[in-house]
Amino acid sequence: MLSESLENSKFFAPEQVAQGRILRLALGVSLSLVFSQVVNWDISFIAPIVTMVLLATPMPAPGFKQGIGLLILLLLPIFAGIALIPFLYYARWAGIALVAIVLFYSFYFTAKGGSPIVGTFFTIGVSLIVTVGSVSLDLLLVLVKGLSLGVIFGLVFVWIAHALLPDLSFDSSLLPAKSNSVTSKSSGVIVREALRSLVVTFPIALMLLFSSNSPAYFVVMMKTAAMGQQISSSDSRSMGQSLLASTLLGGIGAILAWQWLSIWPNIVPYALIIALAALIFGQYIFNGVSMHRNAGMWSYGLLTMLVILLPAVTDSQIGSTAGESFYSRIFLIVLVAIYGTLSVKLFDGLWPSQEPTSPQLEHSS
Repeated sequence: MLSESLENSKFFAPEQVAQGRILRLALGVSLSLVFSQVVNWDISFIAPIVTMVLLATPMPAPGFKQGIGLLILLLLPIFAGIALIPFLYYARWAGIALVAIVLFYSFYFTAKGGSPIVGTFFTIGVSLIVTVGSVSLDLLLVLVKGLSLGVIFGLVFVWIAHALLPDLSFDSSLLPAKSNSVTSKSSGVIVREALRSLVVTFPIALMLLFSSNSPAYFVVMMKTAAMGQQISSSDSRSMGQSLLASTLLGGIGAILAWQWLSIWPNIVPYALIIALAALIFGQYIFNGVSMHRNAGMWSYGLLTMLVILLPAVTDSQIGSTAGESFYSRIFLIVLVAIYGTLSVKLFDGLWPSQEPTSPQLEHSS
Protein backbone atom coordinates (compact mmCIF):
# COMPACT_ATOMS: atom_id res chain seq x y z
CA MET A 1 0.00 0.00 0.00
CA LEU A 2 1.06 3.61 -0.65
CA SER A 3 0.79 4.63 3.02
CA GLU A 4 2.98 1.71 4.14
CA SER A 5 5.63 2.42 1.50
CA LEU A 6 5.70 6.10 2.47
CA GLU A 7 6.07 5.22 6.14
CA ASN A 8 8.82 2.72 5.46
CA SER A 9 10.75 5.22 3.37
CA LYS A 10 10.22 7.95 6.01
CA PHE A 11 8.17 9.98 3.55
CA PHE A 12 4.85 11.53 4.51
CA ALA A 13 1.69 11.31 2.43
CA PRO A 14 0.89 14.37 0.23
CA GLU A 15 -2.18 15.12 2.37
CA GLN A 16 -0.01 15.30 5.50
CA VAL A 17 2.42 17.66 3.76
CA ALA A 18 -0.45 19.98 2.84
CA GLN A 19 -1.90 19.85 6.37
CA GLY A 20 1.47 20.79 7.82
CA ARG A 21 1.72 23.83 5.54
CA ILE A 22 -1.83 24.90 6.37
CA LEU A 23 -1.13 24.67 10.11
CA ARG A 24 2.11 26.61 9.64
CA LEU A 25 0.24 29.34 7.76
CA ALA A 26 -2.31 29.67 10.57
CA LEU A 27 0.34 29.60 13.31
CA GLY A 28 2.70 32.05 11.66
CA VAL A 29 0.05 34.63 10.77
CA SER A 30 -1.63 34.52 14.20
CA LEU A 31 1.70 34.81 16.06
CA SER A 32 2.76 37.70 13.83
CA LEU A 33 -0.60 39.35 14.45
CA VAL A 34 -0.32 39.07 18.23
CA PHE A 35 3.21 40.47 18.19
CA SER A 36 2.22 43.41 15.97
CA GLN A 37 -0.76 44.19 18.23
CA VAL A 38 1.32 44.07 21.41
CA VAL A 39 4.19 46.19 20.03
CA ASN A 40 1.75 48.36 18.04
CA TRP A 41 4.03 50.55 15.95
CA ASP A 42 2.49 52.60 13.15
CA ILE A 43 0.82 50.38 10.50
CA SER A 44 1.97 47.33 12.44
CA PHE A 45 -0.62 45.24 10.57
CA ILE A 46 1.86 45.02 7.66
CA ALA A 47 3.84 42.33 9.55
CA PRO A 48 1.10 39.62 9.56
CA ILE A 49 0.30 40.46 5.93
CA VAL A 50 3.94 39.87 4.96
CA THR A 51 3.96 36.64 6.97
CA MET A 52 0.77 35.45 5.30
CA VAL A 53 1.99 36.13 1.74
CA LEU A 54 5.27 34.30 2.34
CA LEU A 55 3.70 31.31 4.11
CA ALA A 56 0.95 30.91 1.51
CA THR A 57 3.51 29.31 -0.81
CA PRO A 58 5.26 25.92 -0.68
CA MET A 59 8.72 27.50 -0.57
CA PRO A 60 11.10 26.03 2.04
CA ALA A 61 12.33 27.94 5.06
CA PRO A 62 14.86 30.52 3.86
CA GLY A 63 18.38 30.12 5.22
CA PHE A 64 20.29 33.07 6.63
CA LYS A 65 21.76 34.20 3.30
CA GLN A 66 18.52 33.54 1.45
CA GLY A 67 16.62 35.40 4.17
CA ILE A 68 18.87 38.44 3.87
CA GLY A 69 18.47 38.36 0.11
CA LEU A 70 14.70 38.08 0.44
CA LEU A 71 14.67 40.92 2.96
CA ILE A 72 16.58 43.15 0.54
CA LEU A 73 14.15 42.27 -2.26
CA LEU A 74 11.15 43.10 -0.06
CA LEU A 75 12.69 46.39 1.10
CA LEU A 76 13.73 47.37 -2.44
CA PRO A 77 10.33 48.85 -3.43
CA ILE A 78 10.47 51.18 -0.40
CA PHE A 79 13.75 52.67 -1.61
CA ALA A 80 12.52 52.73 -5.22
CA GLY A 81 9.44 54.68 -4.13
CA ILE A 82 11.56 57.12 -2.10
CA ALA A 83 13.76 57.73 -5.14
CA LEU A 84 10.66 58.82 -7.11
CA ILE A 85 9.44 61.36 -4.53
CA PRO A 86 11.77 64.28 -5.57
CA PHE A 87 10.50 63.97 -9.16
CA LEU A 88 6.89 64.13 -7.94
CA TYR A 89 7.66 67.34 -6.02
CA TYR A 90 9.86 69.19 -8.52
CA ALA A 91 9.05 67.63 -11.91
CA ARG A 92 5.59 66.23 -11.34
CA TRP A 93 4.74 64.92 -14.79
CA ALA A 94 8.17 63.39 -15.22
CA GLY A 95 7.69 61.74 -11.81
CA ILE A 96 4.28 60.42 -12.83
CA ALA A 97 5.78 58.97 -16.00
CA LEU A 98 8.51 57.29 -13.94
CA VAL A 99 5.89 55.84 -11.58
CA ALA A 100 4.06 54.38 -14.58
CA ILE A 101 7.30 52.87 -15.92
CA VAL A 102 8.22 51.34 -12.54
CA LEU A 103 4.74 49.84 -12.09
CA PHE A 104 4.82 48.49 -15.65
CA TYR A 105 8.13 46.79 -14.94
CA SER A 106 6.75 45.15 -11.78
CA PHE A 107 3.89 43.68 -13.82
CA TYR A 108 6.23 42.74 -16.67
CA PHE A 109 8.45 40.92 -14.17
CA THR A 110 5.53 38.78 -12.98
CA ALA A 111 4.07 38.19 -16.45
CA LYS A 112 7.48 37.00 -17.65
CA GLY A 113 7.51 34.33 -14.95
CA GLY A 114 9.10 36.17 -12.02
CA SER A 115 8.09 35.49 -8.43
CA PRO A 116 4.53 36.74 -7.75
CA ILE A 117 5.61 37.40 -4.14
CA VAL A 118 8.38 39.81 -5.18
CA GLY A 119 6.11 41.39 -7.80
CA THR A 120 3.27 41.87 -5.31
CA PHE A 121 5.45 43.50 -2.67
CA PHE A 122 7.15 45.68 -5.26
CA THR A 123 3.85 46.96 -6.64
CA ILE A 124 2.31 47.55 -3.21
CA GLY A 125 5.44 49.18 -1.80
CA VAL A 126 5.99 51.61 -4.67
CA SER A 127 2.27 52.48 -4.91
CA LEU A 128 1.97 53.27 -1.21
CA ILE A 129 5.22 55.24 -1.01
CA VAL A 130 4.50 57.51 -3.98
CA THR A 131 0.83 58.17 -3.21
CA VAL A 132 1.42 58.99 0.45
CA GLY A 133 4.83 60.63 -0.03
CA SER A 134 3.48 63.01 -2.66
CA VAL A 135 1.13 64.45 -0.02
CA SER A 136 3.25 64.64 3.14
CA LEU A 137 6.91 63.97 3.86
CA ASP A 138 6.08 63.49 7.55
CA LEU A 139 3.59 60.75 6.68
CA LEU A 140 6.15 59.31 4.29
CA LEU A 141 8.65 58.85 7.14
CA VAL A 142 5.99 57.13 9.22
CA LEU A 143 5.10 54.88 6.28
CA VAL A 144 8.72 53.98 5.51
CA LYS A 145 9.35 53.05 9.15
CA GLY A 146 6.13 51.05 9.40
CA LEU A 147 6.67 49.18 6.13
CA SER A 148 10.30 48.41 6.96
CA LEU A 149 9.45 47.05 10.41
CA GLY A 150 6.53 45.13 8.92
CA VAL A 151 8.75 43.44 6.34
CA ILE A 152 11.48 42.63 8.88
CA PHE A 153 9.21 41.17 11.56
CA GLY A 154 6.96 39.52 8.98
CA LEU A 155 9.99 37.60 7.72
CA VAL A 156 11.07 36.82 11.31
CA PHE A 157 7.75 35.10 11.97
CA VAL A 158 8.12 33.11 8.75
CA TRP A 159 11.34 31.72 10.25
CA ILE A 160 9.61 31.10 13.60
CA ALA A 161 6.71 29.28 11.93
CA HIS A 162 9.10 27.08 9.93
CA ALA A 163 11.10 26.34 13.10
CA LEU A 164 7.97 25.32 15.02
CA LEU A 165 6.41 23.38 12.13
CA PRO A 166 9.16 22.31 9.72
CA ASP A 167 8.41 20.84 6.32
CA LEU A 168 7.52 17.16 6.26
CA SER A 169 9.62 14.94 4.02
CA PHE A 170 7.95 13.81 0.81
CA ASP A 171 8.91 11.99 -2.36
CA SER A 172 10.10 14.66 -4.82
CA SER A 173 8.79 12.52 -7.68
CA LEU A 174 5.29 13.50 -6.50
CA LEU A 175 5.93 17.11 -7.57
CA PRO A 176 4.12 18.02 -10.78
CA ALA A 177 6.32 18.61 -13.79
CA LYS A 178 7.07 22.29 -14.34
CA SER A 179 5.41 23.79 -17.34
CA ASN A 180 7.34 25.68 -19.97
CA SER A 181 4.30 27.86 -20.76
CA VAL A 182 5.71 30.91 -18.99
CA THR A 183 9.06 30.86 -20.76
CA SER A 184 7.42 30.14 -24.14
CA LYS A 185 5.38 33.37 -24.05
CA SER A 186 6.30 35.80 -26.76
CA SER A 187 7.51 39.25 -25.75
CA GLY A 188 4.33 40.69 -27.25
CA VAL A 189 2.12 38.58 -25.00
CA ILE A 190 4.17 39.50 -21.93
CA VAL A 191 3.99 43.23 -22.75
CA ARG A 192 0.24 42.95 -23.30
CA GLU A 193 -0.30 41.29 -19.91
CA ALA A 194 1.83 43.90 -18.15
CA LEU A 195 -0.03 46.75 -19.86
CA ARG A 196 -3.37 45.23 -18.87
CA SER A 197 -2.34 45.26 -15.20
CA LEU A 198 -1.02 48.81 -15.57
CA VAL A 199 -4.29 50.00 -17.13
CA VAL A 200 -6.15 48.71 -14.05
CA THR A 201 -3.75 49.97 -11.38
CA PHE A 202 -2.28 53.22 -12.66
CA PRO A 203 -5.51 55.30 -13.00
CA ILE A 204 -6.27 54.82 -9.30
CA ALA A 205 -2.67 55.56 -8.34
CA LEU A 206 -2.80 58.69 -10.54
CA MET A 207 -6.02 59.82 -8.90
CA LEU A 208 -4.45 59.47 -5.46
CA LEU A 209 -1.31 61.29 -6.61
CA PHE A 210 -3.50 64.34 -7.25
CA SER A 211 -5.54 63.89 -4.05
CA SER A 212 -4.65 65.74 -0.86
CA ASN A 213 -6.36 62.98 1.11
CA SER A 214 -4.58 59.95 -0.38
CA PRO A 215 -3.44 58.55 3.03
CA ALA A 216 -7.11 57.96 3.85
CA TYR A 217 -7.27 55.54 0.92
CA PHE A 218 -4.22 53.56 2.04
CA VAL A 219 -6.16 50.28 2.14
CA VAL A 220 -7.76 50.88 -1.26
CA MET A 221 -4.32 51.43 -2.81
CA MET A 222 -3.06 48.20 -1.24
CA LYS A 223 -5.95 46.26 -2.72
CA THR A 224 -5.53 47.93 -6.12
CA ALA A 225 -1.81 47.14 -6.26
CA ALA A 226 -2.41 43.52 -5.24
CA MET A 227 -5.20 43.29 -7.81
CA GLY A 228 -2.82 44.41 -10.55
CA GLN A 229 -0.43 41.59 -9.67
CA GLN A 230 -3.33 39.13 -9.48
CA ILE A 231 -4.29 40.10 -13.04
CA SER A 232 -0.68 39.74 -14.18
CA SER A 233 -0.25 36.25 -12.72
CA SER A 234 -3.72 34.77 -13.39
CA ASP A 235 -5.07 32.95 -16.41
CA SER A 236 -6.99 35.41 -18.59
CA ARG A 237 -9.94 33.09 -19.05
CA SER A 238 -10.74 33.11 -15.32
CA MET A 239 -9.61 36.68 -14.64
CA GLY A 240 -12.97 38.32 -13.88
CA GLN A 241 -14.19 35.43 -11.76
CA SER A 242 -10.95 35.32 -9.79
CA LEU A 243 -10.94 39.08 -9.08
CA LEU A 244 -14.52 39.22 -7.88
CA ALA A 245 -14.43 35.90 -6.03
CA SER A 246 -11.26 36.74 -4.08
CA THR A 247 -12.72 40.12 -3.12
CA LEU A 248 -16.05 38.64 -2.02
CA LEU A 249 -14.36 35.83 -0.09
CA GLY A 250 -12.08 38.29 1.68
CA GLY A 251 -14.92 40.72 2.34
CA ILE A 252 -17.21 38.05 3.82
CA GLY A 253 -14.37 36.77 6.00
CA ALA A 254 -13.61 40.30 7.22
CA ILE A 255 -17.29 40.97 8.02
CA LEU A 256 -17.64 37.76 10.02
CA ALA A 257 -14.45 38.52 11.93
CA TRP A 258 -15.54 42.11 12.58
CA GLN A 259 -18.90 40.99 13.94
CA TRP A 260 -17.20 38.52 16.26
CA LEU A 261 -14.78 41.17 17.50
CA SER A 262 -17.71 43.53 18.08
CA ILE A 263 -19.05 40.96 20.55
CA TRP A 264 -15.69 40.09 22.12
CA PRO A 265 -13.06 42.80 21.44
CA ASN A 266 -9.98 41.05 22.73
CA ILE A 267 -6.65 39.97 21.27
CA VAL A 268 -7.31 36.28 22.03
CA PRO A 269 -10.41 35.89 19.81
CA TYR A 270 -8.74 38.19 17.29
CA ALA A 271 -5.77 35.85 16.92
CA LEU A 272 -8.00 32.76 16.95
CA ILE A 273 -10.30 34.03 14.21
CA ILE A 274 -7.32 34.95 12.00
CA ALA A 275 -5.89 31.47 12.59
CA LEU A 276 -9.28 29.94 11.74
CA ALA A 277 -9.46 31.97 8.52
CA ALA A 278 -5.97 30.79 7.56
CA LEU A 279 -7.01 27.19 8.20
CA ILE A 280 -10.13 27.54 6.05
CA PHE A 281 -8.49 29.42 3.19
CA GLY A 282 -5.42 27.21 3.43
CA GLN A 283 -7.49 24.15 2.48
CA TYR A 284 -7.88 25.74 -0.97
CA ILE A 285 -4.34 27.10 -1.23
CA PHE A 286 -2.33 23.93 -0.65
CA ASN A 287 -3.06 20.62 -2.31
CA GLY A 288 -0.77 17.66 -1.58
CA VAL A 289 2.87 18.58 -2.13
CA SER A 290 1.96 21.44 -4.47
CA MET A 291 -0.68 24.15 -4.78
CA HIS A 292 -4.43 23.93 -5.34
CA ARG A 293 -5.54 24.80 -8.87
CA ASN A 294 -7.45 27.80 -7.43
CA ALA A 295 -4.67 28.75 -5.01
CA GLY A 296 -4.29 32.23 -6.51
CA MET A 297 -7.93 33.15 -5.94
CA TRP A 298 -7.96 31.89 -2.34
CA SER A 299 -4.61 33.36 -1.35
CA TYR A 300 -5.64 36.76 -2.71
CA GLY A 301 -8.95 36.26 -0.88
CA LEU A 302 -7.13 35.78 2.42
CA LEU A 303 -4.91 38.76 1.60
CA THR A 304 -8.03 40.86 0.94
CA MET A 305 -9.53 39.83 4.28
CA LEU A 306 -6.39 40.89 6.13
CA VAL A 307 -6.11 44.15 4.18
CA ILE A 308 -9.70 45.05 5.12
CA LEU A 309 -9.79 43.83 8.71
CA LEU A 310 -6.36 44.52 10.20
CA PRO A 311 -6.17 48.28 9.52
CA ALA A 312 -9.73 48.71 10.80
CA VAL A 313 -8.90 47.06 14.13
CA THR A 314 -5.56 48.86 14.43
CA ASP A 315 -6.83 52.33 13.55
CA SER A 316 -9.89 52.51 15.79
CA GLN A 317 -11.83 50.96 18.61
CA ILE A 318 -14.72 48.65 17.81
CA GLY A 319 -17.87 50.77 17.80
CA SER A 320 -20.53 52.41 15.64
CA THR A 321 -18.19 55.00 14.07
CA ALA A 322 -15.55 52.38 13.46
CA GLY A 323 -18.21 50.14 11.95
CA GLU A 324 -19.21 52.82 9.45
CA SER A 325 -15.57 53.26 8.42
CA PHE A 326 -15.10 49.50 8.16
CA TYR A 327 -18.08 48.97 5.85
CA SER A 328 -17.19 52.01 3.74
CA ARG A 329 -13.77 50.43 3.14
CA ILE A 330 -15.41 47.19 2.06
CA PHE A 331 -17.70 49.12 -0.27
CA LEU A 332 -14.75 50.93 -1.86
CA ILE A 333 -12.76 47.71 -2.27
CA VAL A 334 -15.73 45.97 -3.93
CA LEU A 335 -16.05 48.94 -6.29
CA VAL A 336 -12.34 48.66 -7.08
CA ALA A 337 -12.76 44.93 -7.84
CA ILE A 338 -15.72 45.64 -10.14
CA TYR A 339 -13.76 48.41 -11.83
CA GLY A 340 -10.82 46.04 -12.30
CA THR A 341 -13.01 43.32 -13.82
CA LEU A 342 -14.69 45.74 -16.24
CA SER A 343 -11.34 47.30 -17.17
CA VAL A 344 -9.91 43.87 -18.01
CA LYS A 345 -12.94 43.01 -20.15
CA LEU A 346 -12.68 46.33 -21.99
CA PHE A 347 -8.94 45.90 -22.50
CA ASP A 348 -9.38 42.35 -23.78
CA GLY A 349 -12.13 43.55 -26.12
CA LEU A 350 -9.95 46.29 -27.59
CA TRP A 351 -6.76 44.19 -27.60
CA PRO A 352 -7.69 40.50 -27.92
CA SER A 353 -5.28 37.97 -26.51
CA GLN A 354 -3.00 36.10 -28.90
CA GLU A 355 -2.37 33.29 -26.40
CA PRO A 356 -2.70 29.73 -27.75
CA THR A 357 -5.98 28.03 -26.95
CA SER A 358 -4.41 25.21 -24.97
CA PRO A 359 -6.09 23.68 -21.93
CA GLN A 360 -5.87 25.80 -18.80
CA LEU A 361 -2.84 25.04 -16.71
CA GLU A 362 -2.86 24.55 -12.97
CA HIS A 363 -1.85 27.47 -10.78
CA SER A 364 1.70 27.38 -9.58
CA SER A 365 3.76 29.72 -7.43
